[in-house]
Amino acid sequence: MLRHGLLQEYASVLTFISRVVDLASVLLGGILAYALRFDGFQNGLSIPDNYRLVLILGTLLGAVIFPFFGMYRSWRGRGWFQQLQILSFAWLTVVVALIVIGVAFKANLEYSRQWFFLWAVLSLLLILVFRVVLGQVLRILRARGRNQKQIVIIGAGKLGRSVARKIKEANWTGLGIAYFLDDAEQLLNTLVDEIPVRGNAGQIIDAIGDNNPRVDEVWITLPLRAESRVKEVLHALRHSTIPIRFIPDIFSFRLLNHSVTEIAGIPILDLNTTPMVGVNRLVKAVEDRVLGLLILALISPLLAMIAIGVKMGSPGPIIFKQRRHGWDGKTINVYKFRTMYMHQEHDGKITQACKNDQRITKFGAFLRQTSLDELPQFFNVLQGKMSIVGPRPHALAHNEEYKDQIDAYMQRHKVKPGITGWAQINGCRGETDTLEKMKKRVEYDHYYIENWSLWFDLKIILLTMSRGFIHQNAY
Repeated sequence: MLRHGLLQEYASVLTFISRVVDLASVLLGGILAYALRFDGFQNGLSIPDNYRLVLILGTLLGAVIFPFFGMYRSWRGRGWFQQLQILSFAWLTVVVALIVIGVAFKANLEYSRQWFFLWAVLSLLLILVFRVVLGQVLRILRARGRNQKQIVIIGAGKLGRSVARKIKEANWTGLGIAYFLDDAEQLLNTLVDEIPVRGNAGQIIDAIGDNNPRVDEVWITLPLRAESRVKEVLHALRHSTIPIRFIPDIFSFRLLNHSVTEIAGIPILDLNTTPMVGVNRLVKAVEDRVLGLLILALISPLLAMIAIGVKMGSPGPIIFKQRRHGWDGKTINVYKFRTMYMHQEHDGKITQACKNDQRITKFGAFLRQTSLDELPQFFNVLQGKMSIVGPRPHALAHNEEYKDQIDAYMQRHKVKPGITGWAQINGCRGETDTLEKMKKRVEYDHYYIENWSLWFDLKIILLTMSRGFIHQNAY
């Protein structure tokens, strides 16, 4: 029987095996692709030197690029979808690098495109299959108490108990709570959520000694005001090599993409940040430009017909421009087909359209109900001022009205506004005549920003297409 921590002690071996198998998957995928493309299984497999050279180059690129995507860090606590994203982007980067090298040296015409495509698909599948098998084995071992990391939590208060509950609920992560340490005398030698409290924080050295159950890490969950106590714990453990983690009591704040970064060697805790940085920003930009161009090419005849309909419906310009807040709160012009008769708002006040609004033309009502009035915003997308998917931009006056009434309202501008969004998919469309309606819309917008991914964007686009553009609340 495997004793507890056996795999943990050989984590470096597992990492080495993962690296070897990933690179072997790249090679094997290329060989299988060649056999499938050129009937190698029947005619005997003999790979030409130029194909061998590309296979070796792809393997070397994988060895260099894969670690940059964190493929060999601990996967404890990461969901399957997150792992799939990381593995896919890492291999896609290798594929793109090979294409760029081939174009640069004018060697891409020497190779079969079908073979290259098969190689890309098969290698990714092989890498994923290996990771799934390894992950399932580790999950089974961890769920049975094997390959565990035992943790001492300093602080049995609200935060410490919350952390302990989350760890107990996710037993597949391989993390377990050995016991609490807390300064409250009434908790000494009692059970808190079925976890023993062994002493106070000042007894940390005795608590993790050789005579007590093996401890792999110490987690400090003391409140921010307990700075002096945290320093005492760190001083007491100054001679210990045990990993120490500090979990700040910040979860009562409204957090958005919170993370830890390092700038000039200084660790910084990000409370509210945009997900559109680094590779994410590039992926989002490519997604918007490619899909935006494709969609505009497809709908150009429709745009022309709508423009004629707007012009014939009432005098005035075809396109209506409205100032809205964009990324980082910067003001932009958002384009729409004009749906109202020309009129003047009193004192600059923006009045939301409502049911049976007399300002809306007959053709404009149709455009609003079908969301066709939003189509010119694809030009905003090509300008880089909007995205296809993102929080819908509100009028400036509405932002001024709601920013002090709804917590973290302006945080929805951490990304570019979108033509469609997660809020709209979930029915938040049309007039926001109550504070609760706007709060619900903002909640969906925050969820989108917190959970953004390329796959999430594609899901929203597909749901927008499948559920149609007509909505009873759009008027």
